[in-house]
Amino acid sequence: LRRVTVDARAAASEAPEGYGPGEAAAEAPALIVYTSGTTGPPKGAVLPRRAIAASLDALEDAWGWTGDDVLVHALPLFHVHGLILGVLGPLRRGGSLRHLGKFSAEGVARELGSGGTMLFGVPTMYHRLAEVLDASAGGGERDALAAALTRARLLVSGSAALPVHDHERIAAATGRRVIERYGMTETLMNTGIRADGVPRPGTVGPPLAGVELRLVEEDGTVLEGPEAIGEIQVRGPNLFSGYLNRPDATAASHMADGWFRTGDVGTVDGDGYVTIVGRKATDLIKSGGYKIGAGEIENVLLGHPGVREAAVTGEADPDLGERVVAWVVAADPDSPPRAEELADHVAGQLAPHKRPRTVHFLDALPRNDLGKIMKRSLHAG
Repeated sequence: LRRVTVDARAAASEAPEGYGPGEAAAEAPALIVYTSGTTGPPKGAVLPRRAIAASLDALEDAWGWTGDDVLVHALPLFHVHGLILGVLGPLRRGGSLRHLGKFSAEGVARELGSGGTMLFGVPTMYHRLAEVLDASAGGGERDALAAALTRARLLVSGSAALPVHDHERIAAATGRRVIERYGMTETLMNTGIRADGVPRPGTVGPPLAGVELRLVEEDGTVLEGPEAIGEIQVRGPNLFSGYLNRPDATAASHMADGWFRTGDVGTVDGDGYVTIVGRKATDLIKSGGYKIGAGEIENVLLGHPGVREAAVTGEADPDLGERVVAWVVAADPDSPPRAEELADHVAGQLAPHKRPRTVHFLDALPRNDLGKIMKRSLHAG
């Protein structure tokens, strides 16, 4: 490739007023990043310098991130996770980045085993690592990966929920816990489990420094208590400026007092740890008068030995309002578990009303480039 050398100092001296070294306006747009489009058409989120700095500095506080850290990841560089956290994060701290190009367990083991201190990934990546770490895999690749993950200072998963089953498999093989954080294109990072905190599989930790978070009922009532489940709203310096050329969408997403409607549904326990139930539009199922989160059912299904992948949605039902529907990729496609077996498995670990009423078996679940399941593409044929 053609190499171009740029004299950054000379370029900075010619920058417009307000954009020179140390003069960048806090509200000046830094990036326009498009949303992933899991629940609707992508929108361009205008991210100011203020939001990027606030999120990265909050992660420095939460994770003890320093210039000595060497970050390893294989995330795409056109989303918040890979670009802002994965590239601008090391730059702001003065640390290093080793990008794998294409994700592989061998690449992770090689880079973490030769000085890497932190690993950023999405659940699909950690699932593949867990598969290699599974005792039945055996061999040198497994041992090298287990040793490398054990030596890493921090294993972080984001962009979607990491199934509890994969949490446990990685912990069993390495003695290390993957920690999760919660963010969006529009808000950057909202919550995160601290490096010196208590890792709790299935949760995304408490709000980061500077971030306010609350749960709100559909009628606008602010909810409190560990049993409350509602839409997550956030406020703080981490928020975006608005949607590019979409003042209507910007106005619809913001409350008058600065709160942003995330569209995500969750709970907050007594210690302030947030659990994401899912997207309000696709993961909150209202069945027989109950509010049911798709995520907890998916975790239980993934704990069944006959299930490799699972997604849960709601479908219109004349009696229940919505019924719980499971979409399953079987561990053995030639011998999938019976639908009744999976329903009983869920009912035995959760409440009976949360059992799937319908089970569809698929060869693979539809996912976007970040590995998020595209639930809008799931529908009965």
